[in-house]
Amino acid sequence: LRLAAAGAAVTALDRDAEGLEALAPAAEGLPGAVRPEVLDLTDLDAAERAAAGADILVNNAGIQLVRPIEEYPPDVFHTVLTVMLEAPFRLIRGALPHMYGNGWGRIVNISSVHGLRASAYKSAYVAAKHGLEGLSKTAALEGAPHGVTSNCVNPAYVRTPLVEKQIADQAAAHGIPEDRVVADVLLQDSALKRLMEPAEVAEAVAYLCSDHASFVTGTSLALDGGWTAH
Repeated sequence: LRLAAAGAAVTALDRDAEGLEALAPAAEGLPGAVRPEVLDLTDLDAAERAAAGADILVNNAGIQLVRPIEEYPPDVFHTVLTVMLEAPFRLIRGALPHMYGNGWGRIVNISSVHGLRASAYKSAYVAAKHGLEGLSKTAALEGAPHGVTSNCVNPAYVRTPLVEKQIADQAAAHGIPEDRVVADVLLQDSALKRLMEPAEVAEAVAYLCSDHASFVTGTSLALDGGWTAH
């Protein structure tokens, strides 16, 4: 919605059909537009095709499971890396020919503070985000001669369903009540003791897509409330 407000014609990909339907009324009256498309990113060929023709690519899909490594289901580990690392590779691969042809493009990878730091019980998520950091930097180096930038945005905990759903898992993993998870686990390493709002992340993305950020590439923008200052 933030990019549509800036005039972009946005294709929104998600496996959540109901969530996509809610975007249409929210986008009414904006200078740009939002076209919803139901797509499961584990269909990697479809993901690559969907990115063709994009001037801006924002890799923002994520899934999470909180478990100790010895209890982590291998099939879930595989799925997390597919959605959060292999799918971004395929989306970038699909988008680059058009970007290179135009001599302009923006790739923004929504990484995480967990792309810069690790936390216990999140082996798949941390591994995927660390891999995404490397993929983003490689795309930055290759894209620079073609006017294409690639950057990561690294939020701490954002007020999203992904975060809300893991509170019960965190409580079980750490052996504490759910009402203590936000303060004692999620915000333990953050100097700012609150969750981020999605709109704050969106503003960082909009900046990286702007002409003002044309010299910003291959970097990771930490929106982490001071987490990595430790």
